[in-house]
Amino acid sequence: MKRALLIAVASGLSIAAICRSAAADEPAHVMFNPADIKWGDTPPAFPHGAKMAVLYGDPARQGMFVVRVKMPPGYIVPAHWHSSDEVVTVVSGSGAFGLGDKFDPKLLHSLSPGSLVVAPARHNHFATTKTGAVIQISATGPFDMTYVNPADDPRNKSSDKK
Repeated sequence: MKRALLIAVASGLSIAAICRSAAADEPAHVMFNPADIKWGDTPPAFPHGAKMAVLYGDPARQGMFVVRVKMPPGYIVPAHWHSSDEVVTVVSGSGAFGLGDKFDPKLLHSLSPGSLVVAPARHNHFATTKTGAVIQISATGPFDMTYVNPADDPRNKSSDKK
């Protein structure tokens, strides 16, 4: 009986150690209210004027991430693509998104809060907002942004550097 109890306790401790080890490798639980969001400048790949908040993960590293982008009225993101699928949700305001090799107002689809856009990897797309919008982007990092026309890339414009 004592031997059985000792084996059971030892097994329980081993299982608990394994569970703690596995839990340490899991991502942290994330929960906050909109008022808790910390906004900062967007990476240099974005046109100047927007703000960004990283909600989950690290866009610069391998793995899932979630960010929000606050776009001011009149903000335009020229045609570009990403190496991984991008899921965009309009959180507030209104945005307009289109598919194509260059920004074309005739190809824009207006989207209200709660709307969803899925841009598959390597599909050219563009975005704008007349009134301002907050969008949420979920994707797998590392995040990249390749402009169809290199002249549209803010990283290539000395006057647009932050």
